[in-house]
Amino acid sequence: MHHHIDDIDHKIMQLLQHDARITISQISKEISMSQPSVKERIIKLEDKGIITGYSTVFNLRELNRGTTTFILLKTEHCQELVDFCKDAKEVTDLFRISGEFNYLIKVQTASVEEIAEFQDSLVKLGPSKSHICIKSILENRVLL
Repeated sequence: MHHHIDDIDHKIMQLLQHDARITISQISKEISMSQPSVKERIIKLEDKGIITGYSTVFNLRELNRGTTTFILLKTEHCQELVDFCKDAKEVTDLFRISGEFNYLIKVQTASVEEIAEFQDSLVKLGPSKSHICIKSILENRVLL
């Protein structure tokens, strides 16, 4: 279901996407609207399911998880893979995809050796291919 988003909602969402910690007071100044009106619009966007949460972005390198790898996996053990990925601290994202492989797993580790260990643990689920990220060019891109 698509909801109509006017220019004001769009501006509010854009400000929140750039800084989820921005205050309602600051948003109201930026868009020249009263604080109660801004708050009401944000609540409506949340109620409609357009805004579904707020998050914090971590510097994974500082957390010793700076090596990003994308693993393609072909498996018939779909639920087992989902459960495995939910329990694996290395997995940040899991996607069901089309093509020769049916899953794409994004993994954050401290080293290439940890990637090898992780990929070895996937062998029982099916064949996989890994692609180690050598440079991040666009990440957590602002959509609005």
